[in-house]
Amino acid sequence: MTADIRRFAEIDSTNEEARRLGDAGTEGPVWIVAERQTAGRGRRGRAWESPSGNFMGTLYLTPRCGPREAGELSFVAAIAVHDAVVSLLPPPLRPALRLKWPNDLLHGRAKLAGILLESSGVAGAEVAWVAIGMGLNLATHPEGMEYPATSLAAMGAGPVTPEDALAALDSSFTRWLGVWRGQHGFAAIREEWLKRAEGIGGTITVRLSTETLEGTFEGLAPDGALQLRLADGERRLVSAGDVFFAVPAR
Repeated sequence: MTADIRRFAEIDSTNEEARRLGDAGTEGPVWIVAERQTAGRGRRGRAWESPSGNFMGTLYLTPRCGPREAGELSFVAAIAVHDAVVSLLPPPLRPALRLKWPNDLLHGRAKLAGILLESSGVAGAEVAWVAIGMGLNLATHPEGMEYPATSLAAMGAGPVTPEDALAALDSSFTRWLGVWRGQHGFAAIREEWLKRAEGIGGTITVRLSTETLEGTFEGLAPDGALQLRLADGERRLVSAGDVFFAVPAR
């Protein structure tokens, strides 16, 4: 993947800059990275803390695919970020790195990175662009959050700069976008995501917009939906929600 890189000392949001690129008809891929964001956001419009020293960036793509395929990029991104961080960690710290559905990166069940996908401009049957926004806690992490967080520094991973992270992410995305576009497509991505998943076979709580469910995390449906087995035996497929683990990591 040969991507242009656009760097900013300060910006409202790297995903907003991706939206501006999309509105201008810019061809991807483009990396948008910033030292500081003034209006960073996470899933469901939540504010995302963006202190200097962490990685804040967006990969802007023009994948020429339909909305369903564009949604698959959430899992491509999760694997790519996971493997990029693996390359930045000393070997003893790597086994605790796992994925929480659909695309949070955890270390010991503390959040290390978040991913936000946005897209727009459906032209006929194609999505015009996709923005994969990423926040990776390198130097610092937020305290007092509903879901615990951590950083590479807090884990004792040694100094990792945003430029180090960008190089690792670019290499990893090149690989996994190639797999996604290859012969086996999303089936291969789904299989690889499951290998890195946290909590399969365990009890989880899934908070939806209208209800909260508890059950056994059985895996992923072929389209990436979370498979949840309720106590009464009913299987529910969840396409959007927040996952919480019932038992803390040992």
